[in-house]
Amino acid sequence: MSVTEPEPDLRPVSAIRTVACIGAGVIGAGWAAYFLARGLRVRAWDPAPDAEETLRRVVDAAWPALTELGLAEGADRDALTMFPTAAEAVAGADFVQESAPEDLTLKRSLLAELADAAVAAGPDVVVASSTSGFPMTDMATTAAHPDRLVVGHPFNPPYLIPLVEVVGGERTAAWAASRAADFYRHIGKSVIEMERELPGFIANRLQEAIWREALHMVAAGEATPEEIDRSITDGPGLRWPVHGPCLTFHLAGGRGGMAHMLDHFGPSLKAPWTRLEAPELTRELRDDMVAGAEVSAGGRPMAELVAERDRAVIAVRRAVAAARQTTVQTTGQTTGQTAGQTAGETAR
Repeated sequence: MSVTEPEPDLRPVSAIRTVACIGAGVIGAGWAAYFLARGLRVRAWDPAPDAEETLRRVVDAAWPALTELGLAEGADRDALTMFPTAAEAVAGADFVQESAPEDLTLKRSLLAELADAAVAAGPDVVVASSTSGFPMTDMATTAAHPDRLVVGHPFNPPYLIPLVEVVGGERTAAWAASRAADFYRHIGKSVIEMERELPGFIANRLQEAIWREALHMVAAGEATPEEIDRSITDGPGLRWPVHGPCLTFHLAGGRGGMAHMLDHFGPSLKAPWTRLEAPELTRELRDDMVAGAEVSAGGRPMAELVAERDRAVIAVRRAVAAARQTTVQTTGQTTGQTAGQTAGETAR
């Protein structure tokens, strides 16, 4: 969703060489690591007193995985500068990625400030928000320049997961939304340009459906957190890197495809297989989830779990890319860059 505004004289997205990262928490730091790995310079700001130390620690921890995936020419983890204010970080930037805490009041005031700074920085500087679920229309209510504001929602960790959902608000300029999407594609992201705003966007709504059902099952004593995790990692999750839920059910229909699947299994949609309303998050349910997560973690420290996840994501992405390449060679078809590839993988 966006509005038609006079389009400025846009530079090519390849001219975007400096990104302002506003917010240096888990998502913001992950974005910074990715931008640096793509050969960009990063100007960062975060109000936390130890923000720079935290940011550089995340970048250092992510760098081996990024190196394994393939660094862009000129990639330099030290091409990172912290600034005392958000406005100073945006000055001189070609693109802005906001990753502040998920607080609507905070987002409104910060995005208004960033939009002003973006206008001062240049005629084609866009501000993208990493929000997990707020529509830009709701976040841009106090902005004097809402045309520059767009959602650019990544997935954790942004330096490994390629998907970014892009959608503008009611007053976002069409060129701004398109520019953000084009920039993300240019640096190797898999982009979904949404046609309309939707709280939670696409992937988070699908994740939330599974999460709510998982909470119900734990609350009712029907399954443990460990069993729920294993039901996905050793079950349908193995198909999802290659075939999403829709294509999976298309294959389930055999020769008749999705049409046969819906005709044959359609009545099961009326079966009591899901409870989408969230259960009450009682103290007991909270404690059960915490205890279950600790069992799944097996007492391993967070750093070890993060490293394990990163290795697994790299292995899955490479395996999927190899499988798709084999299919292309066998069928003689060309599919272009796969959704899981980064610019570095494509270059190899």
